[in-house]
Amino acid sequence: MQKDWTEIKTNDSWAIFKIMSEFVEGYERMAKIGPCISVFGSARTKEDNKYYQMAIDVSEKLAKAGYGVITGGGPGVMEAGNKGAQQGGGKSVGLNIDLPFEQNHNPYIDQEHNLEFDYFFVRKVIFVKYSQGFVVLPGGFGTMDEMFEALTLIQTKKINKRPVVLIGREYWAGLFEWVEKVMLNLENNISAADLNLYRIVDTAEEAVQYIEDFYKNHELSPNF
Repeated sequence: MQKDWTEIKTNDSWAIFKIMSEFVEGYERMAKIGPCISVFGSARTKEDNKYYQMAIDVSEKLAKAGYGVITGGGPGVMEAGNKGAQQGGGKSVGLNIDLPFEQNHNPYIDQEHNLEFDYFFVRKVIFVKYSQGFVVLPGGFGTMDEMFEALTLIQTKKINKRPVVLIGREYWAGLFEWVEKVMLNLENNISAADLNLYRIVDTAEEAVQYIEDFYKNHELSPNF
């Protein structure tokens, strides 16, 4: 059966208005919150996993340092990040998206800071635009996507420089050894200076200190 391409194109055009509405609502609500740090990590991390507790610790410390915490709003590391933000008395933001197998908003998001998205790319823009830094805990493809998007935007100067700190050396070391050995030295696909765009640490204290040290020399300002 032949498709009616005219109808498909018309539906695509109308989708633009839904996309615009997500951007407008996201911008209006996030602009009022103030400086935040995005905390990325797996939705599948259980409460008895050490990285769940690390996410609580780093988010609580960030909140006490005066930052709001932005997560993807779901379970696992995201839930732990929002829980830590509330324990630290900070703003707890969730950028939720409907997924078929893992995403439901967690109970630790401030009600007024719970945003819902249909489009991944709109959600990622909001993550980046309103974050003063990025804390990345172990995760899967989604976490990698968010982390490398942030690094790419900083590398290409499409956003202001921001601290990107990865927690869990045993998890991240192999990946970034490959980045240096193959991506940099063997294939010359990045510059040596790009290795300075991120920091790998093992504790919540180190992560927060890295962000605090960064902002001793940089102004807190919006992206884009």
